[in-house]
Amino acid sequence: MSDDDYDSALPGFENVDPALAAAVLEIEGHIAAEGWDQPARLYGLVETASLVAREPALASAMGLDSSSAEGSLTPIEQEQLAPDRPFEESLRAVSWPPGVAGCAAVVERLVLPPDADEQIPEDPASAEEFAREHPDRQEVRIVAGATRAGATYCALRLRSHDDDQSVVGGADLVPGLLELLVATLEDDPEPQG
Repeated sequence: MSDDDYDSALPGFENVDPALAAAVLEIEGHIAAEGWDQPARLYGLVETASLVAREPALASAMGLDSSSAEGSLTPIEQEQLAPDRPFEESLRAVSWPPGVAGCAAVVERLVLPPDADEQIPEDPASAEEFAREHPDRQEVRIVAGATRAGATYCALRLRSHDDDQSVVGGADLVPGLLELLVATLEDDPEPQG
């Protein structure tokens, strides 16, 4: 079976960077082991081969070697962004140095069924209260990742189906968050004139 056959045989893996998907799923598994009600988190994704070459002691402590490094990404958790601001707002101020191949974010959110969209109040505080009190709300943990090469991948876990087999994956499940992550990886344009 070729890599293309393998990718298309797994749901959610069509046209997906396998290194990014593996990193996102690794983060999701790590976070899942810590339970729910976690703060939002941000990770830099570095090419594992580059990490092994630049930081051999760190790589050794992480159990990484050159044979396991080829074609993979290593997630490195960052300090918590401003806890007094919405995560997505804080994310807008993030930019990564060139050595970072990608990034990933973990957030827990309430989601409502599509038929509730028209009932959501305009005011953000009222909308949040509406979502918390809606009888059909679902709690979801989202792990979204993006690379400088343009690949994206998300893993979603519902609190009501909190098991590894129920994690849903795909390249574009949370477009708004992915757009914010991609923006953090874009190089600032050169100043004019």
